[in-house]
Amino acid sequence: MDKDYGTCAKCPFKNPERVCDTPEGKAPPFCSTHKYADIIEKARQIYLNDPQIRKLAHESALQEASCYARADNDPHLNVPLKCRIQETVEFAKRMGYKRLGLAFCMGLSPEGAALAKILEANGFEVVSAACKVGGLEKSLIDIGPDDRVFPWRPHESMCNPVAQAMILNQEKTEFNLMLGLCVGHDTMFLKYSEAPVTVVAVKDRLLANNPLAALYSGYYAFLKSPLKD
Repeated sequence: MDKDYGTCAKCPFKNPERVCDTPEGKAPPFCSTHKYADIIEKARQIYLNDPQIRKLAHESALQEASCYARADNDPHLNVPLKCRIQETVEFAKRMGYKRLGLAFCMGLSPEGAALAKILEANGFEVVSAACKVGGLEKSLIDIGPDDRVFPWRPHESMCNPVAQAMILNQEKTEFNLMLGLCVGHDTMFLKYSEAPVTVVAVKDRLLANNPLAALYSGYYAFLKSPLKD
């Protein structure tokens, strides 16, 4: 049955037979490439005419290609070469950025310190802001003792992604790195950040900050059914 909106996630075709991979490719009735042809054209014009986006797109494509080597036994097989942190450092250099922002979760303070050290070793100036910056009490957003992580404490600081973004904005960072912010807090940071943002890692308390593990394991099949409130 045809849908009135695109749903790429349900495409039955794989690379390289899809229309988004080759002009002669196949497409289901709900193909976004076909349904949103007007938007695709608007995006094409942005890549052509917006210098900042064109440079971002150009350097991103170069960075992507640099992350593979050709397999010795098969010239059509790509072998991955670089981890995400290396990619991030290289991409920032490609873009000519000098001052980077680092917004991190205090639960990942050791990782934040290690990342800042790597960035500084590569010649960047790093402005960092932890999630609890300002120490604002959770009562500010109507969170009572029963809904706190540590209900026995007299004070519990709220995560403050709006301030994290505003601090980096004031310091005129050119490129912001987000490390381990919680679901929802990351949303607010992305909304208020004036500089472009990349995600180094996301928060997943259960799976060692690797949320994709839930997609690879049969133990999480229960997630395919509606969750109870």
